[in-house]
Amino acid sequence: MFKKYMRETLAALALACIAGTASAQSETVRIVVAFPPGGPSDTLARLVAHELGPILDANVVVENKPGGNGALAAGEVARAKPDGNTVFLSSAGAIAINPGLYEKLTYDPAKDFVPVTMLIATPEILAVPPKNGLHDFADFKQRASEGKDGVALSSSGIGSMPHMAIALLKRSTGFNILHVPYSGAAPAIKDSIGGQVDGFFGDISGLLKYVQDGRLAAVGVAATKRSPALPDVPTFQELGYQDVIATNWYGVFAPAGTPREAIDRLNAACNKAMQTDAAKKYVRMAGVDTFETTPEAFADMVKQDTRKWGDLVKEEHITVNG
Repeated sequence: MFKKYMRETLAALALACIAGTASAQSETVRIVVAFPPGGPSDTLARLVAHELGPILDANVVVENKPGGNGALAAGEVARAKPDGNTVFLSSAGAIAINPGLYEKLTYDPAKDFVPVTMLIATPEILAVPPKNGLHDFADFKQRASEGKDGVALSSSGIGSMPHMAIALLKRSTGFNILHVPYSGAAPAIKDSIGGQVDGFFGDISGLLKYVQDGRLAAVGVAATKRSPALPDVPTFQELGYQDVIATNWYGVFAPAGTPREAIDRLNAACNKAMQTDAAKKYVRMAGVDTFETTPEAFADMVKQDTRKWGDLVKEEHITVNG
């Protein structure tokens, strides 16, 4: 159901973008995305772009710049003219995780960007392949704690939120877990479904359709409460692992130096866009949460997450080499 919705949404947004290009709107707003087309973040970006157009009375376009866990897109926006017409739609990775992971970046998240607003937050869930004889957390625990070779969990890349969730799980449980980084969520999920690895720890928005159709089994939610989209799946806190909490977020950032009036305009427009019928449908179908946040509240959240993930990277000796 969600897969069909995503296809329909992408098709409708593509037509809308074509129509928008021919409009009489003179102002163009660029939303730069750190991931390739077709994924959850790209779908979110195109939804936001479509809804923002009439709110801002502008032609809003999406540009995909994947690479370096968001570093390529972030670097481009950091160098953009700070006029409010170029923004960065990022997950936590490029902003809150990369600073602790890389010794050198082409941008400084704390100095080069101004947080505008958070769009959605999505808990990480652990999904395992029934094909490998894994159906619930008991199966996973037995394989990970008693099996000679343990388990192999895929992620969407080194330093991604799925990688952070795996590190938290490994530290909290003491399980024998091999981290297998991929170049994105799509191939990581594909190999999880196929049984080449023993599961994927990722955003609920990217995994929900596979859980619903039975190709994967969700065994734990890395949040303080259960997801309404998967009410029968326990949290890791319920399973006895209090520290396994990993929430990914997607938000909008503007280049440093962007006038406050432009920041406020974008903040109000994005918050309004996420209250449209199309956005509410997306939120409901994807199993994510949305919030109306001020730039200040979002900035505080970014600072907290930067400290949290920076500490984890340091304590677990996580490097860009794996």
